[in-house]
Amino acid sequence: MKPALALVVMAGLSQIGAAQSVVGKAEGFATGVTGGGDATPDHPETIEELTKLLTDTRPRVIVLSKEFDYTDSEGDETGTVCHNWGDGDGVQKIIADNGDCGNTPSSQATWPKAPRTPIDLGSDKTILGVGAKAAIKGKGLRIRGGAKNVIIQNIAVTDLNPEYVWGGDAISFDEAELVWVDHVTTARTGRQHYCFGYSPSKTITLSNNFVNGESPFSTGGDGYHYWTFEMVGEDDQITMQNNYIYRTAGRSPALSENTLHAVNKVWEDNNGHALEGGSERARGIFEGNVFINVRQMVAEYAGKLFSTPGVSSADECQLAFGRACEVNLLQDSKSGNWDKYTDTSFFSEYSEYEIAPAVSAEEAKKFVPANAGAGKIDTAVSPMAGSNDSVTTPTEKDTSIPKPAATNEAVEPNTVRSEEIMSSRIQEQTSQPTETPKNVKGSCKPKARM
Repeated sequence: MKPALALVVMAGLSQIGAAQSVVGKAEGFATGVTGGGDATPDHPETIEELTKLLTDTRPRVIVLSKEFDYTDSEGDETGTVCHNWGDGDGVQKIIADNGDCGNTPSSQATWPKAPRTPIDLGSDKTILGVGAKAAIKGKGLRIRGGAKNVIIQNIAVTDLNPEYVWGGDAISFDEAELVWVDHVTTARTGRQHYCFGYSPSKTITLSNNFVNGESPFSTGGDGYHYWTFEMVGEDDQITMQNNYIYRTAGRSPALSENTLHAVNKVWEDNNGHALEGGSERARGIFEGNVFINVRQMVAEYAGKLFSTPGVSSADECQLAFGRACEVNLLQDSKSGNWDKYTDTSFFSEYSEYEIAPAVSAEEAKKFVPANAGAGKIDTAVSPMAGSNDSVTTPTEKDTSIPKPAATNEAVEPNTVRSEEIMSSRIQEQTSQPTETPKNVKGSCKPKARM
């Protein structure tokens, strides 16, 4: 081999090797996660190969460089759907597994089966996307039943029956431990982008993710997805860091149990509400976050919350973190009673956790939207979490709202909005169909609410 050619080949191999390594390290509650460690990388070619690798008991580094489409892999199923929000174009319907919608109008519909049942991951796995095309379409991922030590980085999880509530969740947890989800894009889900079931999931970090709520179907028929984050585990421990949450309408998150540290996240264009939660056991500290054009900050939150509303309150975080908190930034958002959430009585509960660092909300506003989600690691990794790599400051063009690409294309929403529908979304109708999940444990189907 000629020397020049040898150098080219060696350089190419070096780049491949680098691309197949996890970028950075988890911060926050999932500090120390190793996933598949130094296992020899596996490169699946088919969905059958991928499923086998994801579910076995061996430590694995599973490298994805293309889209794996499960949508039609299990055929279709037909059943009853409830028209809780009417029959308009782009309005979601609810799949009634028991066929009973009560007094709510209903009809028969057919949908792909595969998105409704996620893939259960084994312990000690790294799922690593290479480039901008790595994606799992029509199938969600679930970590449950004691599975632990999992890394998911640089992939998209998309298209889970977006027309139907209960059509599919993107990433779900139930009795999981030590999991890091980083630079992941989720889009067009039937229900939650992230769902935490009733069994506690501990030491979880969700960082640098793009939650794209823009969808062809929604409860309001306006393209804003309502079902975003559901957190109902009785002892969940979740760090949410540097995530970009775009065009949602509610449950962003629904924090119904403890414990959450939300740091340097950016919410943009939320036409419903951001935070909610019905349990007094919920605990949350929000710092250094940015809320841009959020219609309502909090709806019916029953737990304890510290919202870091100003510089004078920031020093209170010394009790929890050993440092001051960063103040949150509200831009064109209705604060409501947000500034009143300054409870510090629960701060001692955070002393046992690894705490993610924080930068100012202004810095988060600059970097997070441009760097969150899949396909960004090779060119623009945020310096704020999970990496010590240097980054060039993005240009003004770079910091604009990132439109979904390839596996995550933008959808033009129906801009007609109904105040009546908006109100019903926040209050949650009591006439929802009775739910009879096939497997309550880990199913992310709450007992008394959707």
